Amino acid sequence: MPEPLVFIQGQIVSRDEARISAFDAGLMHGVGLFETMLARLTGDGVRVFQLDEHLDRLAASAAELGLSNDVRTGPLADAVRLTVERSGLALARVRLTMTGGDLNLLESEGRSNHTPTVMVSAQPATAYPQAMFEHGVMVVLGDLRLNPLDPTAGHKTLNYWARLRELQAAASKGAGEAILLQVTNHVAGGCVSNLFAVKDGSLHTPIAHGEEDRGAVPSPVLAGTTRAAVIEAARQRRMGTARRMMTIDDLLDADELFLTNSSWGVLPVVRVEAETIGDGSPGPVTRCLREAIETARSE
Repeated sequence: MPEPLVFIQGQIVSRDEARISAFDAGLMHGVGLFETMLARLTGDGVRVFQLDEHLDRLAASAAELGLSNDVRTGPLADAVRLTVERSGLALARVRLTMTGGDLNLLESEGRSNHTPTVMVSAQPATAYPQAMFEHGVMVVLGDLRLNPLDPTAGHKTLNYWARLRELQAAASKGAGEAILLQVTNHVAGGCVSNLFAVKDGSLHTPIAHGEEDRGAVPSPVLAGTTRAAVIEAARQRRMGTARRMMTIDDLLDADELFLTNSSWGVLPVVRVEAETIGDGSPGPVTRCLREAIETARSE
């Protein structure tokens, strides 16, 4: 199997050779952002599902949070493709990480013209059991509450510890994901995924960061790239879609539920703890949209 490679500060190195400063802000303070992507190495070159969307989101978050106002997505795209090409992996899980570099936030005086640390790693894509998609998964409700007044909420920051703890707790109960609520008890989504409910053939999903009405409280929900692809696939198939504030009752009353992220694509949910969703099997809308996304990911 090809050795995992890392692109770091303009150079491709092996996993064991990859190094960052002990004073990097990502290590010292958790200052940074990341994107996870699915890439294929074909005879025509490297294809990364929704690469532009991932990089645009990273650049927007970097500017909004003061990490950098000068993220150039073109060179980042080249770095991603080069890393996958050099890895030799036919199907790769690519992670792009951008940290604050040697930035000292206490001395930066609000400046964002420092040099971030940029890393791209390519590893074999995770192989999930096919039964997850054929039969669906059970999810549980997590204890973590997301705060819409947290300025980093709704961004893909390096601070994932609390979410990973919830994932571990969910796995110990045999669940595929934990559903998180906001402090208002409205549904946010999964620890590492966005959530959709299907009711009477239409899709409903929580409002994400950047989709709020003018003057509304900010949303702590990440605007997922696969989420966007699902909404577009639904639109093309003339399915209704709604972005709105959702409650637990909306999930329990749904005909179908599914989760989305860059690794799974579309993952059916058939139980919320002890409550069965629909008839307890992946529904027709979920299957249709999963097929659409898998087709797009394989092109």
